[in-house]
Amino acid sequence: MASTPKSSIIPLLAGSLLLVLLVTPIIWKLRSPACILVGGREDDTRMGTSAAAHYDAEQHPIGVTQEDLKWLKSQLSRNQLQEAPQSHEEWHLLRKGINPRTREQQLTDLNKNRGISHYTGPDASNHTALPCPGELLVEEHHSNYGEPWAGGRDVFEFLAKAVSLKPSDNVLEVGCGTLRVGLHFIRFLLPAHYHCVERDVLSLMAAFRYELPSQGLLHKRPVIVRGEDMNFESLGHKKYDLIYASAVFLHMPDKLVWTGLERLAGHLTPGQGRIFVSHNIKFCTRLPSIVCQERLANLKLKYVGKHTHDSLLFNHYEIWHEFNQVL
Repeated sequence: MASTPKSSIIPLLAGSLLLVLLVTPIIWKLRSPACILVGGREDDTRMGTSAAAHYDAEQHPIGVTQEDLKWLKSQLSRNQLQEAPQSHEEWHLLRKGINPRTREQQLTDLNKNRGISHYTGPDASNHTALPCPGELLVEEHHSNYGEPWAGGRDVFEFLAKAVSLKPSDNVLEVGCGTLRVGLHFIRFLLPAHYHCVERDVLSLMAAFRYELPSQGLLHKRPVIVRGEDMNFESLGHKKYDLIYASAVFLHMPDKLVWTGLERLAGHLTPGQGRIFVSHNIKFCTRLPSIVCQERLANLKLKYVGKHTHDSLLFNHYEIWHEFNQVL
């Protein structure tokens, strides 16, 4: 057999090496477990802490930047929308081709006419996977608060920035109501990282039967449980990086609030968990200062101070009081 000349072996080896370099990454990618994208989101089972931190910083920044405001104002100017109507009558004059309805009128129309197009007959109910009461569909529960529904976003942004919140953190809301604030935490956090204890049946019904489905957040699996009198046994031994109560302690006897604080203190993540309480802390200020400090110290808590934050969309500011652990 004739031997192959050395001059022909060198190109052959070079070509083989190039082929290996091109094929190896493809084989490695096929063998490696890949993150599954479902509806534009990564499967939580494959999303670690480092990925969550990247998700937070790169894709979902918290709050509005000056660049955001500048862009929005430019769009208002571009579309000649700088001046809003000054009266109720002027608003209605702008409703060209729109049939204005109050929530009460919407509910009447919905119950009477069931929408412009709807199914009839014995199997009419078989076309709706989760039938929702009309009162929830017209969002009557959005008016259950002493301020606009949009204020929920303000609360989320303040608290999330205050604790440098990450999607992998765990959050507990004491009294989440109809999720005016909670929706924003649920959307930001990894699945099952938002927990809430709520006592009001109507609020829970609005949360489960309307807000979570309509906002496309069922896949986030928030842990929302019905509970009474600051009873957190259903949470087990879960630890939280942030615990907050918005306008909840205002309606409770001081004794019950102190009981709740004692229980909540045991659910804080050691070394970094914090508690925020809105409006005032009369359960503490009604006591002599030294007595309040001693009671907090017995719970291994320390009062950090008072914070205020402004609303983005309406003339309003809210007060929050912060507590952290004493290790």
